[in-house]
Amino acid sequence: MDTQVADTLPGSLIDGRYRIRGRVARGGMATVYTATDERLERTVAIKIIHSTQRAPGPAGPDGFVDRFTDEAKTIARLTHPNVVAVYDQGTHAGMPYLVMEYVRGRTLREVLTERRRLNPDEALALTEQMLAAIAAAHRAGLVHRDIKPENVLVAEAPSGGPANLVDSVVKVTDFGLARAVEASTDHGSGNQLMATVAYVAPELVTEGRADARTDVYSTGIVLFEMLTGRVPYDGDRPIDIAWQHVDRDVPAPSTLVPGLPPVLDNLVTRATRRDPAGRPADAGTLLAEVQVAREDLSGSHSHTAMLPSVPGEPVVSEPTMVVAAVRPHERPAWARLPDGGVPTRGRRRAAPDHSTGQDLGSRLAALRTRLLGDSNNRFGVAAVVVVLGVVAALGGWWYGVGRYTVTPELVNLSKAEAEATATQGGFTLRYADPRYDEQVPRDDVVAQDPVSSARIVKGGVITLTLSLGPERFPMPDVVGKEFELAEADLVSAQLEVVKGTARYDDSLPEGVVVATKPEAGKEVTPGQKITVILSKGRAPITVPNLVGKNLNEARTQIAQLGLVLAEPTYKQSDKPRDEVLGQSPADGSGVEKGAQIRLEVSEGPPLVTVPRVVDLPCQQAKQALESQGFQVTLQFNPNAIARFQNPPENTQVPPGSQVTVGCF
Repeated sequence: MDTQVADTLPGSLIDGRYRIRGRVARGGMATVYTATDERLERTVAIKIIHSTQRAPGPAGPDGFVDRFTDEAKTIARLTHPNVVAVYDQGTHAGMPYLVMEYVRGRTLREVLTERRRLNPDEALALTEQMLAAIAAAHRAGLVHRDIKPENVLVAEAPSGGPANLVDSVVKVTDFGLARAVEASTDHGSGNQLMATVAYVAPELVTEGRADARTDVYSTGIVLFEMLTGRVPYDGDRPIDIAWQHVDRDVPAPSTLVPGLPPVLDNLVTRATRRDPAGRPADAGTLLAEVQVAREDLSGSHSHTAMLPSVPGEPVVSEPTMVVAAVRPHERPAWARLPDGGVPTRGRRRAAPDHSTGQDLGSRLAALRTRLLGDSNNRFGVAAVVVVLGVVAALGGWWYGVGRYTVTPELVNLSKAEAEATATQGGFTLRYADPRYDEQVPRDDVVAQDPVSSARIVKGGVITLTLSLGPERFPMPDVVGKEFELAEADLVSAQLEVVKGTARYDDSLPEGVVVATKPEAGKEVTPGQKITVILSKGRAPITVPNLVGKNLNEARTQIAQLGLVLAEPTYKQSDKPRDEVLGQSPADGSGVEKGAQIRLEVSEGPPLVTVPRVVDLPCQQAKQALESQGFQVTLQFNPNAIARFQNPPENTQVPPGSQVTVGCF
């Protein structure tokens, strides 16, 4: 029966604000949890640093908390789309923590575990975003010091799902964390190295110093791994791997994956030179080189990025996206011209009067002669015609084009931001019923009508739909219910029910729910699969009471019941040797045939040392031995001098053992 140490943090409230929901990952320095910020009603990630427990003394943990607070302030000022945002920091149970942006996705390490290696387009696309984040840190005077796949988060692609890595969003995390932990543990000795040996720069190994070029080196190693599916060096001990970075040049990726373009070899070689002076000066410089490499790679391969093959693997190609010119009928709404021009507005023509056609014609002819016969009249008519034309044109422009404007983009803005933008543009807002959304945070705009860039009358009405955030609700408690009732409760909560493997239970009858995965109270989403485990009733074999019995007797009884005795655990006790002190499962428990029974067995009382009584008067020797609990036998002359003893002096024997003394 395995023993697991329960994590007590899930469900707890930190700083009266952050409700811990579950553990995401645990590493050497910290543990990451998801939590709900109950003040702002949003999901966040909390990183609790636990490595300070190994640093007692002036530098830790109190000294670490001070350094950690300073680092947290620096990190919080680092704002960039490719950097995981830091919202808050504090301490809980003596351990500092960071409250960070919760990124839905996977680490680059998880991506590489699944894919092993990436094609050049994907590797360069991810590297470009990594370098954009690191370059922002370098401009702020901050060095990461621990660039590795575990610290790179690959968020879900907005346009192609998790498999579309070229369009995925990359975010880098843990800026400054390695420096804060290192400062708290080295006590000023300079002998501690907080870095990952597979990606560590040579100067960190030899001199313990780091600057922007240190991050450039680590990024080059990550690019090497994305292209080849492995890191350049391995070894039995971490120190052996670290010194290979000092003593050896990183090989070109094409030596491991034949067919990779030379531009990729040049990139990795430039970034991973052992001499820092030979590398790009910082992440921004390397970023420019990566962007040039992507253009060269696209142009030199006829718009197709080829993934080089290795023995046993087929060649995989990824076509480069080509942006074609937009044809007129594909113009967006805001750039589309009216189909039929601006309609003119005029007076409706009167129906001809055939009965008086000649009289009407005569009257029109006379009017024409009267107006055009005089030059002044001709100029007046022309002026009227021009004015009427201008008025008609302005009126047509106003009603067809002039009174319209473009609808602003309000989706993904907060309610306050959307209202400020609408007010600035002179628009009126209305609100539709809010709805849940997995991607858009609560109270942000999830939809608008008209859509952005559509034509709208100036000062018109825009209808907004606000997000209720991701729909989450507590898992219903169905333990103890019959399956049909439990299934009805879960289906009514919009959950999918899956039967798990039934198991025996001492207290619940057959067919009753004994457990669910996830457990009751945990957050679940609509449509989530819930595994329901049913009871098979009480197990057929009842565990007997074995405490107080001899080990051999207990072994026989266990075997007769068809159970298996695990290797006994011995412990010191004043009980006789091989007497059973405890058992698991407890007596009376129900188990299946072949179940393991674990016993705790006495190894007997502790041994005592036989003192020396030779050369003492036999009566005095007897008194000395009996005072220590020994049983004494005097041979030959009880009133003589002790000449030998058995067991000899300093022998380790059980308490109350027999000691024979020879008297002459």
